This record gives sequence, structure tokens and C-alpha cells, in this order.
Amino acid sequence: MVCTIEIRERPQLSNPVLVEGLPGIGFVANIAVLHLIHELKAKLFAEILSSSFQDLAITTETGGTRSPTSELYFCKSDNGSRDLILWYGNTQAFTTFGQYELCGRVLDVAEDLGCRNIITLGGFKQDEVKPIPQIYSAASDAETISQALNLGTKIMVGQIFGVAGLLIGLGKIRNFRGFSLLVETLGTYPDANAARHTLLTLNKFLGFNVDMSRLDVAAEETKKILESFGLIRSSSEEKKKEEQQFRWFI
Repeated sequence: MVCTIEIRERPQLSNPVLVEGLPGIGFVANIAVLHLIHELKAKLFAEILSSSFQDLAITTETGGTRSPTSELYFCKSDNGSRDLILWYGNTQAFTTFGQYELCGRVLDVAEDLGCRNIITLGGFKQDEVKPIPQIYSAASDAETISQALNLGTKIMVGQIFGVAGLLIGLGKIRNFRGFSLLVETLGTYPDANAARHTLLTLNKFLGFNVDMSRLDVAAEETKKILESFGLIRSSSEEKKKEEQQFRWFI
């Protein structure tokens, strides 16, 4: 196995938009897309497995195991808005080849479902962040960046690492249109505030009105998943580390 996508069902979608939500800086995309899955009652239709994911399994309290994975969900609009394909997972690929293959396979599925538009989400690490963070964008073409700027974003200058950048670049080669939404974040913990402002911007573009009152639930769930895979430390582990660092002063 290198990278496979197991399709559970093939949904019939109308001009869908692919929204990416994999772990990254501040885990902004992870929180935002998990919240969309909860609030829109999106349905799982495909599971992605790759030999470029982490080589481990996490045991559960009941004795089972949970492996690194990515999943595709769909949501059909009932108010005239666009249908959605939501890409959620607890990992990205750990090799360059794996990242390219992962994005390519997901684009294959999206194209087969009639999708021609992509939005990637992520964090833009800053040393200081205001309560209302700035959001930056990059896009596949001039018309699409104009749409993103009309949402109140600024042009992103620099590099966008990981799937958030790669998916837009590969999509352009295959005639997808897309843009990224990169929100300022300290990047040191799952940033629910950054995810909130990302979703507000996404709501504006898609014509949605997703309730934000339960966003902290998605943030806490994201935190637990990340802790279980060792991607972040729990508060008790951080405290223990601090005690060990300063033990020689006692």
C-alpha cells in the first residue's frame, strides 16, 4: 500500500467546493473543519490510508486501536448554497512524495464528484496576535485572489508549507480554482479564536450561517486527538517538563 482511498459511497453533489482541514500551524484547519462536520451533520464517504502517515497506532480505553488517517465527508446544501466536500484528518503525510500523492488522490476523487473549486485553511504563525487576527490569502489565479481579497483578506507573501499550499498549486495544474485562508496565530496550541475568524470568512464566501457557539467542543476534541498522537503535550506533561527543567535550582 502506498496511498489508497476507500470509497464507502459516491454522493451526488452539485458544484461542490473542497474544503481542506488537516493539522497545521495552530491546528486552525483541523478545528474549523471538524466544527463544520458537527454543525452541518456532514456524512463520511471515504477513508484515506497512506504508508506515508505516522507508523503507529493509538490504543483506546476499550482495548481497540486508532491509526493515523484522513477522511472525506460531504454535505448537501438545503438553502441554495454550494455543496461541500470536507477533508478532515489527524495527520498529513510525512514525506514529500507522500504529500504529493495524497493531494493527487484527493483531487482525483474531487474531480470525479464534479468539484472544480478548492479552499485550504491554515495558520500564519506570528509572535503577537490581536483579538481579531488578520487573514491572508493566496490563490490559483487573478480572479480567485480578487474574490478572496473581497472577503477582507490580505495577500500572503512567502511560502505556504504542507497540504494548505500544495493542494492549491497542484489544483491549478489540473484546472481547479482555489484559494487559501491563513489566519494569524501564535501556533503553540489549538487556536479556537483563529478557527472562529476563519469560519466567519468562510461563511461569508459560501453564504452559510454556521453557528459558532459550540466551536470550543471541536477545539477540545482536536486537542485530545493531538495529545493521543503525541503532536502536542497535555497540560500535566507541560507542567512536569517545567518542573524537570528547574529541578536543579532546588
